[in-house]
Amino acid sequence: MTAESSVSGIVPPVALTMGEPAGIGPEIAAKAFAALQGTLPFFLIGDPRHLPEGVAFTRIDTPADALGAKSLPVLPYDFQTPRVPGVAQAEHAQPVIDVIAQAVDLTQNGRALAVCTNPINKKALKDGAEFPFPGHTEYLSHLAGDAHVVMMLACDALRVVPATIHIALSDVPTSLTREKLAQVIRTTHAALIRDFGLDAPRLAIAGLNPHAGEGGAMGMDEIDMITPLLDDLRAEGLDLLGPLPADTMFHASARAGYDAAVCMYHDQALIPIKTIDFAGGVNVTLGLPFVRTSPDHGTAYDIAGTGKADATSLINALRMAHQMGLARRQEST
Repeated sequence: MTAESSVSGIVPPVALTMGEPAGIGPEIAAKAFAALQGTLPFFLIGDPRHLPEGVAFTRIDTPADALGAKSLPVLPYDFQTPRVPGVAQAEHAQPVIDVIAQAVDLTQNGRALAVCTNPINKKALKDGAEFPFPGHTEYLSHLAGDAHVVMMLACDALRVVPATIHIALSDVPTSLTREKLAQVIRTTHAALIRDFGLDAPRLAIAGLNPHAGEGGAMGMDEIDMITPLLDDLRAEGLDLLGPLPADTMFHASARAGYDAAVCMYHDQALIPIKTIDFAGGVNVTLGLPFVRTSPDHGTAYDIAGTGKADATSLINALRMAHQMGLARRQEST
């Protein structure tokens, strides 16, 4: 941690990336500052020209300059050309990537508290800069030295972790190895202690098959792999429920019995949280040496520039980044 962030115990601000400038990132950044001003310090890294017309901003030279700012603090990064809402431009691809790396660097050297990322468009980055990563998560893992990372989606009522993510459903059974599932469960357990302040996290583990296999009548994955693994992890001291039928895990009384649910595939995790809180969910990357959150939505090209974008998810992502960052600072002192 640098002197800039440690003098008098001053807490540095959260670093917010611009994301894809043709999307809604610039608009929701401005709305988030208006909503959070005076309660949660953050700064935007990007090109001030990409902000909506009429938005007041303060050009800053260092993250510390964002503290107490009366208008949206922007650490400038030249994207070369203005934005065209809804239309990605090839020349913006590399700056989008560079801004993410800058936010990570500022956070790792203690000048920013955490990273919060606005949405990117993977195809635009691949077309414009030959971006070799499937998305934010994999790039952040690369920047962290190929850390083993896990995706969590969180809202006030539910936290879910998919053990497999963006793969075909037919590929899930072969991808879902004992080693992979164990790593996901352990990473989730550790993050709930480190970043969410839970002394003894309770994890609910979904089965892969309908009715969690129903004793082998609907599949043997639970009997052959999931249950033995959970027994071994319980012997290590982890508090685990399951494997549970996924169709009975997410009603209110069931959710009261655990702190996070580990699911076997993408939709098993994301359908319940998006049903419960479609606008307010937050994407959190667990397992990184720094805190990273993101709104749980895409670039929304179709409404970019219209002023219709809902900033709720970004506001929640900034709040969660701040809270997790404070937990990390407390742990290190």
